[in-house]
Parts: sequence; C-alpha cells; structure tokens
Amino acid sequence: MVLVAPEIHWNTGNIGRTCLAAGAVLHLIKPLGFSLERREVKRAGLDYWEHVALRVWEGFGEFLAWAAPADGEVALFTKSGLRPLWSLPPLPRLFLVFGSETRGLPEFIADAYAGSTFHIPITAQARSLNLSTAVGIALYESLRHRPPLHAWPPRCG
Repeated sequence: MVLVAPEIHWNTGNIGRTCLAAGAVLHLIKPLGFSLERREVKRAGLDYWEHVALRVWEGFGEFLAWAAPADGEVALFTKSGLRPLWSLPPLPRLFLVFGSETRGLPEFIADAYAGSTFHIPITAQARSLNLSTAVGIALYESLRHRPPLHAWPPRCG
C-alpha cells in the first residue's frame, strides 16, 4: 500500500492497522501532513502501530528506485480511474497507490501510470470515499486471488 503525501493522521493510522491485518507493507511518501510520532496516529492504529510494516520515503522517485516495479505492478486509485477495482491484475506483487485526501495524486505520477488507473464505483450522490475506507476496499480486493490469510505472509515488498 502506497500513500503519497497523506494529510490526515487518523486515516494513516487506520490504514496502518488495515495493512497489519492484511499482511501488507505500508509505504508513506513524504511530505506527510503530520508527524508519525503523534499520539493520534498511534491511537488510530491502536496498540498495533509498532507492528505495522512501515517504510517512509522522501519522494516517489526514491520509492520507485527501491521497488523497481515491473509492468502492471503499480495500480493508481483515482476518482476518474479507467477501470473498476475488480479489474485489478492478480499478481503476486502489486503496489496500490493513493494520493492525499485533498489533492489526490500529483500530476507527474498520474501521467506516468495513466494506463494503470482504477476507481471504486460509488453513486453520484457521494463525492468520494474516505481514504482509509477506499484503501481497505482496494487492499482486500487485491488479495482476493491470493492464498488464504493463514498461508501468509505474502510475497510483497
């Protein structure tokens, strides 16, 4: 799970808890809109925050250099994504990328992966989903074709 410039500490804490429950790594791309030492982040992650597999990167380029994703291993989530989330590829390694709560993904990332965009279908009455809700939906959908949780940890970075 990759969050680019997340702004709201309780969303990140909830996402951390979801990643822990799903056996996923949480990658945070700076700048962050909060300190990771804030009590609220830890509270949102409950007493599990220290067990979250967390990587913090100075920028998206640094993350990409480390991850070296193959074709198809990056899935961007945007309101205007080309495909619905149930079209995610069933790969052993997949980086789900979400932008900040108010600004979304930076244009340079959206342009670089324009053919790999996904959306979570919602009704016209809702403007958007909360980031932590959207991440949970996308993360568990991405795991649907993998072995059961008792066979984990998954092979992902």
